[in-house]
Amino acid sequence: MRPSPTTLVVVPAIILLSMVTAFFLIAPAQIENSLNRVTQHKPYTISQHTQTLHDSLIIGDLHADSTLWNRDLQQRSDRGHVDLPRLREGNVALQMFTSVTKSPRGQNYTHNATDSSDNITLLAIAQLWPIRTWNNLTERALYEAEKIQHISQSAPDELKLILTANDLQSVLDQRNKGKQVIGALLGTEGSHALEGKLENVQRLYNAGYRMMGLQHFFDNHLGGSLHGESNAGLTQFGEDAIVEMERLGIMIDIAHSSPQVVEDVLTLSTQPLIVSHTGFYGHCPSPRNISDTLMKRIASQGGLIGVGYWKGAVCDDIPENIVKAIRYGIDLVGVDHIALGSDFDGSVSTHFDTSELAILTDEMLKAGFTEEEIRKVMGENMVRFLLQQLPQ
Repeated sequence: MRPSPTTLVVVPAIILLSMVTAFFLIAPAQIENSLNRVTQHKPYTISQHTQTLHDSLIIGDLHADSTLWNRDLQQRSDRGHVDLPRLREGNVALQMFTSVTKSPRGQNYTHNATDSSDNITLLAIAQLWPIRTWNNLTERALYEAEKIQHISQSAPDELKLILTANDLQSVLDQRNKGKQVIGALLGTEGSHALEGKLENVQRLYNAGYRMMGLQHFFDNHLGGSLHGESNAGLTQFGEDAIVEMERLGIMIDIAHSSPQVVEDVLTLSTQPLIVSHTGFYGHCPSPRNISDTLMKRIASQGGLIGVGYWKGAVCDDIPENIVKAIRYGIDLVGVDHIALGSDFDGSVSTHFDTSELAILTDEMLKAGFTEEEIRKVMGENMVRFLLQQLPQ
């Protein structure tokens, strides 16, 4: 008996639909598993003395790209580096969630053409983001912000979106009372999301963004990237955007900016700058890191530098060496200008996730850090900077 014409059509259609469904269900998780890895290791042994100190710290992180991925951040995941349960386990009080809107295929630290293919378009489609995000970088940033807004509104005892200095103080007060609420801040990973339109600074501010990175892996409307083609400084649009950011009270992050952009911003800006995730060239001579001379200038104008946890920033990414990078930074620019800038969930491999942050406290104690140094680096510097720079 021959199959009917209808059967000949329906069966392949069902197979195709099953394959497409499987792709959208499985592919995003596989992509993230391949990019956001935690190196296999034996459980870290933390002494009671170290754990007691760690539990007493205010801990903050200037950079994590967790909103890029389709995970429920309220649930503990076996993928990536950051979610709310793991933040609580690591005693993290403040997390800056940074929105990635454009990233090159084959990204590298030396040269990325501005018109090269964009990974995030494919990722947005694969993860079934709203159609409005597929070809609009501003909408991508707004959508990533909505994820944090939703949690803050639906579970305010778990997460509070920080928009002002008063919001930050409220989170600190609640934590002092024993509550485990986490303060979330929003930042951009490069200002590609402005799409060359000054009015988009206001739109992103209205959505909750309080820090903006100027560049990522590409040169853009604002100026040259550390990993782009031009090595150029600020454009006129870049200068106008910085003036608008400062008017609104948006902190400026130059983590991926070309040296000339950093020079130009240092000259133009009236506020201290952030390098949200980086290493120090004198400690790790990587093309990812700007010069020690520029780092000292950033610090001399009151800036804050977040030390990362991955090889591109610190060369050898074991916890002991991350602490060596932190010590190098303290010796170079002073302890008041050093913070944590993990780059968790930023397509990097690390030796621990955010639940295991006590290993850094442990390694600092082993390296002879004072308790004051540990408290400042782990979060007090970030708190002080935010209280001064967030809108009042």
